[in-house]
Amino acid sequence: MNFSLNQSLSTLVSLAAATFLVSCAAPKTTDQISDPIEPVNRVVHGFNGVVDTFAIEPAARGYRAAIPKPARKGVRNFLRNLNAPTNFANEVLQGDFDGAGHVLTRTSVNTFIGLGGLIDVAAHEGLEHTHEDFGQTLAVWGIGHGPYLVAPLLGPGSLRDYTGMAVDVYADPLNRWLHNTDEDEWIYARTAATVIDNREALLEVLEDLQANSIDFYATLRSVYVQNRNDEILDGKSNNNYPEFE
Repeated sequence: MNFSLNQSLSTLVSLAAATFLVSCAAPKTTDQISDPIEPVNRVVHGFNGVVDTFAIEPAARGYRAAIPKPARKGVRNFLRNLNAPTNFANEVLQGDFDGAGHVLTRTSVNTFIGLGGLIDVAAHEGLEHTHEDFGQTLAVWGIGHGPYLVAPLLGPGSLRDYTGMAVDVYADPLNRWLHNTDEDEWIYARTAATVIDNREALLEVLEDLQANSIDFYATLRSVYVQNRNDEILDGKSNNNYPEFE
């Protein structure tokens, strides 16, 4: 990662922190999102669909066929455990110290008792996994979605949430350590494993959405917004959409 990118992201974090200090706004949720570049987004959506059809979905189905369900669950648990520092930091930045304690307890239990996170012991004790990211943190600070964006290979998003994603990737302590020790290949391996794991979990969900949608693009946009609202409100909204991570 070059100096200019480091400097830009550091500036972004500083600006976000300043926003937090001056903002007392309620979490920014809405059932609508602006889509000013919809024609471009639809082209990228189509491209992503082709990549998914010929590469990602077959890989996810092959993964499901080759790896038994208990082992896949272990992989998912392990990947979630690796995300714990980011989850914890975002809970603190959101001022949710109960949530931060929840993450810390889960991580401690699963790391030391659950074989490094392979077994989700904490969930069996009622401490369920929660997903937090910097996009959610920005929403809690009162920052709206911004325009809807569909990025190549990344899928549905917004200016706010893609900004949050960049900050999370940059600030993740494991990524920083791997990058600083010239072990970037493990970052790519982790990313690939996360993509395949998430896609495997959503095989039936996305298949059903596509089969029952007149306009799959519009359906995904709506699901994205409702799901993000649910995450921002910590599951306290009234939607029944599937969870995307």
